[in-house]
Formats: sequence, structure tokens, C-alpha cells
Amino acid sequence: MHDPSPSLRPLTTRLAPSPTGALHLGNARTFLITWALARASGWRIVLRIEDLDTPRVKPETIADTIDTLAWLGMDWDDGPIIQSAELARFIDAMRCLAARGLAYPSPHTRGELEAGASLSAPQEGVNEPVFPREWRPAPGPRHFDVSQGENWRLALPDDSSVTFHDLFCGPITRDVARSVGDFVIWTKRGHPAYQLAVVVDDDAQGVTHVVRGDDLLDSAARQLLLMRALGIAREPEYAHVPLVRGEDGRRLAKRHGDTRVRAYRSRGVRPQRVVGLVAWWCGITPDRREMDAQEFRDRLDLGTIPRDAVTFTREDDAWLCGT
Repeated sequence: MHDPSPSLRPLTTRLAPSPTGALHLGNARTFLITWALARASGWRIVLRIEDLDTPRVKPETIADTIDTLAWLGMDWDDGPIIQSAELARFIDAMRCLAARGLAYPSPHTRGELEAGASLSAPQEGVNEPVFPREWRPAPGPRHFDVSQGENWRLALPDDSSVTFHDLFCGPITRDVARSVGDFVIWTKRGHPAYQLAVVVDDDAQGVTHVVRGDDLLDSAARQLLLMRALGIAREPEYAHVPLVRGEDGRRLAKRHGDTRVRAYRSRGVRPQRVVGLVAWWCGITPDRREMDAQEFRDRLDLGTIPRDAVTFTREDDAWLCGT
């Protein structure tokens, strides 16, 4: 897990779609921002298909996702890399953590955690129950066996407060013990949880810059703790940008209609129309107008992106469709 020369690695980011459904306009915005920052800054781009959310993965969407990214004008330097094809390195990471007493199997269900959480004061913004520290077993080295079908958790350090500077949001501090406690890093389905998979893959692929939606801001603190537990020398820089939401204020989803890029494409919408809407959302232009990916790359500036969440409106939909 150690990089012998982290300072010599090329600056690298990744486009990391999850094939649980076709890309919608919110996904397109985040990926276009990532791509544009990378190409303008000279970063290498890795395309990684994050297909470990097994029950929700739709294999047929992988080719569609890759085609949609290219249709919008994006390219990449490496990949596509299929995450599930690289399970060996996740297993190696788990064995390392277990042998050092930093990870342990946990039989407790979400229902048990929620029952325990109902007895304590609620915390604003917490979307999952906090794992009680007293439920952690006695410390010590363990043997990780992937065939046992157990959830494993990271044993947090005594000081689990993490501070980092986000390139978009500024200084961020999160106390992981207070927000979620020991979190799951390996699932009983026999796959790494998102947090571990991202950390191990980003290290293996030399990722130095991570651009993604601000719904994953809390994940950055967990991932930094995992990197430190694994002895990863170089921590990436983060930029968490606001999500696209519907007019009801909730994150863009099926309840807001068919916002898939593929659906607009099938209706004859040009890629320049989609990129132009994203450019308007990013504060590049004062109104909606068509723009290709190259112009978007040349004109994007993190400082122009509004700090508040973007709202996808009926007017946006009508403009895309030329009505």
C-alpha cells in the first residue's frame, strides 16, 4: 500500500460512475466539471467503473455510461477499469488492517443500531445510526477470511477528528466517531464497502485530486482515516461541488421525471445543449446557450460555481428540448 515516491506521481483524477442506472443531468454536471478541471490543469484522467454495489448494479449500463461520457465530449487517459475485477488488492488491504488490529468483524445489524440510536438524542444531518464504541470487541490482531461472510468495521483511533482543506468548500472538520463511529469497510456479501474500495483504488491508480458531489463531503473524513490506517503516504486533494436538485429541493432522481442524458439524446437533443445547460449552472454564462466541451473546459473556474445547490427546473427541461 506504500508509494515509494508519492511526490513524483503525475497529478491524476478519476471519472468514477457507478452502473446502478443511466447517467442523469446531475451526474453529467459533476463529470464535466471533473473532466474540465483535469484537462485545463494537465491532470491525467482515469475512467473507473465502480460496480461493487452488487444488488443495484445494472451491467448493461456500463457501455451506455462510457458512450454517454464520450458523446458529451469527455475523454480519459486510462481505463475503463472495472472495479470488481480487482478484488485481490481489497482483500490484501483488509488482511493488513485485521492483522494490525485496526479492523474487526461485526455481527450487529442496522436494525440494532437504529434501535440503540432511538434511545439517544438525534443529531442533525446524520443519515445513519452511530455505532456505539462499547460494541467494539477487545483489541488485538485478527485473521481476515473473505469466505466467512461478515461485515467488518474500522476501529477508529482515539482522536477521529479530521481537518482538511477542500478546494471548493474551504476548511472542513469532521469528527467521525461522533458522526458514525466505527464504520463498515467490508460487507457480508464478500465485497469491500464504498469507503475502502475508493481509498484502495485511488491509491493504486495514483489519484491525487478527487472532484465529486458534496453529498460525499463526510466520506472524505472517513477515507482520510482509512488512508492513514493503511499507511498511504499521499492524501488526495478534494473538491466537493453542490448537487443538482429538483424543484422540491431533493437530489435529482426518478421522482423528478426522466432526466437521463440518454433520454434527452434519444429525443434529438445535441450534446452542446446539455453542456450549455451545465455551463449556465456553473456560472460560466449569464443565460442558457449551447456550448461544446472544449469551450466549457476553457471557461470553467471553480470560483464561478454557485455555492448553493443547483435546481433543475421545468424551464431547463423545456430549453433542452428546444420548446
